[in-house]
Amino acid sequence: MPPLKPAAHKFAEAYIAPNAALWEKDGAVPRDAFVEAANAGLKGILVPSEHGGCGLGFVDALGVLEALAGADAAFAFALWVHNNVANAVARNGTNWHRETYLDDMLSGRRIGAFCLTEPEAGSDAAAISTLAERRDDGWVLNGTKAWVTNGASADVLLVFAQTNPGAGVLGIATFIVPADRPGTHREAAYDLPGAAAFGLSDIIFDDCKLTDDDLLLPPGEGFKAAMIGINQARTFVGALCCGMLGASLDIALKYAGSRRAFGKSVLNFQGVQWPLADVATDLEAARHLTRHAAELLDQGKPAIIPAAHAKKFASRAAFDGVSSCMQAMGAEGLRDKYPLSRHLVAAKMTHFLDGTTEIQNLVIARALMARHGIKPE
Repeated sequence: MPPLKPAAHKFAEAYIAPNAALWEKDGAVPRDAFVEAANAGLKGILVPSEHGGCGLGFVDALGVLEALAGADAAFAFALWVHNNVANAVARNGTNWHRETYLDDMLSGRRIGAFCLTEPEAGSDAAAISTLAERRDDGWVLNGTKAWVTNGASADVLLVFAQTNPGAGVLGIATFIVPADRPGTHREAAYDLPGAAAFGLSDIIFDDCKLTDDDLLLPPGEGFKAAMIGINQARTFVGALCCGMLGASLDIALKYAGSRRAFGKSVLNFQGVQWPLADVATDLEAARHLTRHAAELLDQGKPAIIPAAHAKKFASRAAFDGVSSCMQAMGAEGLRDKYPLSRHLVAAKMTHFLDGTTEIQNLVIARALMARHGIKPE
């Protein structure tokens, strides 16, 4: 298998970049794109090698995601979510789960999606109301999941559901639900200009019957796994932002360096140089914050606060920085032959992915208060 970061760069340049604008116009990403990614070696990025994956650590995975996001952050995130579902199956599933789902997921023939967020339970994941009721012969699932990445095309749904409303987080379990299971309904993809490749949609469960084999993590373990995963996800959102910001800066520098006005290169004007210099500083800082969180994850250490810092700073830097890069290119930066307009939309979306910026501030503020012995009221 080739080194994964170079393979990601090659795939991004040869496949994602030429197709991303078309995917946006079509309002969807073809299912074959996941197969093409797997054929390029981008399968099971975090999945242990003994289960057929690449077995990368978190630090090494940052470079892969950054390379993909430079071409199209929406598809990079969609592919990442798919890979993370496969990783959950590999690490938390039984042999039956792995034999049933893993090979098809690693090859891209079946696409995965996380179903955690609900219309009335976004940032407060503990408040999910999708209910899995125990029956003698298994479970019955009812509820609605919202903002499901890959929801428009997913085949394998990782569903977080409450099994005992009186138990709070201790009642939350995780189920693997085939998307074609009776009682599972896929809503139309959200109409989000600039973000079609996320494949976002609602998934509705209406008396969907599950067996005990469909249970991935029992009550009490499901929420715990979701919270462990959220810190990883926030770190990877930081990498996503760095990918968009780095690519936008490179494009702006190349364009401004070749564009001439008033007898010299546009890049020679201080009004263009300095904003791009600020972008470069923010990119450097975002990369360091993101790498620090990933290093802690690789060491098995708590990364709640570093991941919050990384996501908060990188998402702000990406939105402001991509805008600055577009400004350096003038109206040319709006054209769909460049990814900057898509990056700007995706950069704004990173303010909401895996916990809003306000949630990151809450996490950070509570840690500051605890450090000084102040209890929240």
